[in-house]
Amino acid sequence: MPRLIADLTPLRVSPAFRRLWWGLGVSNVGTQVTVVAVGLQVYALTGSTLAVGTLGIAALVPLVALGLYGGALVDHYDRRRVSLLASAVLWLVTAAIAAQAWLDVGSVNLLYGLVALQSAAFAINNPARTSIVPRLLEPRLMPAANALQTLSMNVARTGGPLIGATLVGWGGYGVAYTLDALLFTAALWAVWRLPAVPPEPSTDGDLTAAPARRRVVGLGSVLDGLRYLATRPNVRTTFVVDLAAMVLAFPRVLWPAAGAVYLGGGATTTGVLAAGFAVGGILASVFSGALVGVRWQGRVIVWAITSWGVCVAAFGAVLVAVGPDSPDGVLWGAVVLAGVALLLAGGSDAISSVFRQSILQTATPDHMRGRLQGVFIVVVAGGPRLGEMVLGTEATWFGEGWAAVVGGLACVAVLWLVVRSQPRFWRYDARHPEP
Repeated sequence: MPRLIADLTPLRVSPAFRRLWWGLGVSNVGTQVTVVAVGLQVYALTGSTLAVGTLGIAALVPLVALGLYGGALVDHYDRRRVSLLASAVLWLVTAAIAAQAWLDVGSVNLLYGLVALQSAAFAINNPARTSIVPRLLEPRLMPAANALQTLSMNVARTGGPLIGATLVGWGGYGVAYTLDALLFTAALWAVWRLPAVPPEPSTDGDLTAAPARRRVVGLGSVLDGLRYLATRPNVRTTFVVDLAAMVLAFPRVLWPAAGAVYLGGGATTTGVLAAGFAVGGILASVFSGALVGVRWQGRVIVWAITSWGVCVAAFGAVLVAVGPDSPDGVLWGAVVLAGVALLLAGGSDAISSVFRQSILQTATPDHMRGRLQGVFIVVVAGGPRLGEMVLGTEATWFGEGWAAVVGGLACVAVLWLVVRSQPRFWRYDARHPEP
């Protein structure tokens, strides 16, 4: 049994990683409160799932524009300093979101703009934080560290939506956003306590390392990272298969309508569905002890994403079965079935995330890690945002239920086409990593 439980060694051996893990874990709860509250506020102002999905586009554009550049900054400057400055901007934007709620501005366009600013700061902050972790731990501990970080995130995804939905119903949007601003100070503290983390120079003779010595970070540095990625098929495939999962089958945009129109219960049911998704990730992370030593990591990723697509389709099938009848009460049987489907989807996503991140961190040299982490954050954060727009659009065409069914099955089909075209990824060996 102990071999099944998550490996806590990274928390024991590195005080800096332990502080960062706790600080980000606390702040992530607030982040998830805001994610749910913003979606609910936009839906309350417009009554449109498509409008909620447009939040994804508002976040996607600055994420793509600054994610790659942010990764280049991380490869050129002290990663602690970059993260600290970006975190300060994130806190100010969160405070502005809270202010618009307290002032009852009621502007969807203002919310879109603030979400875009938040995404821009996140695009710089996340590659910096993620690139710091391999400098705090030995390479052999990276799967365990990623499992712990996935656990922390999914705990936040469980508690955050429930807290957010409850606070919106009890005290309004301003209370929910203010809590996020308060909790975010834990992340600021954790980053402040980190040691200096300047990028390491290349020692492998890789020509792509030369731009890391430039004094000015420009387009050339970003292109160097993309050229490097073009020569690393296994790392590149981790991005492609995640895009297939997130763009085609990310169901979060459907949850407000599921609670309001299909399952009953409104905001509370929305929170329950989001929490069910996160509970799956928690369970997968808690019992990740047997996973951290997996050798054939590419195959695990493929089967995890297959499971993801099937579970999202099952969630959609529940909505199709009950229909958009706006029930007066909560359809608890359907809520349970939908919640189980999302729980299994969340577990599958957590397993995929652990190994995709581990492949990237162990197969990429330090002088390129920031830029590839920039690409990574564009994929893992931008993919779901684009997916919200895709499924939001499909929901307006043929309903939320069928949008999930079609998206989940399309994800599985595209995934196996990619694997068929990249057989080396299926054979990826963690004992002999080949990027």
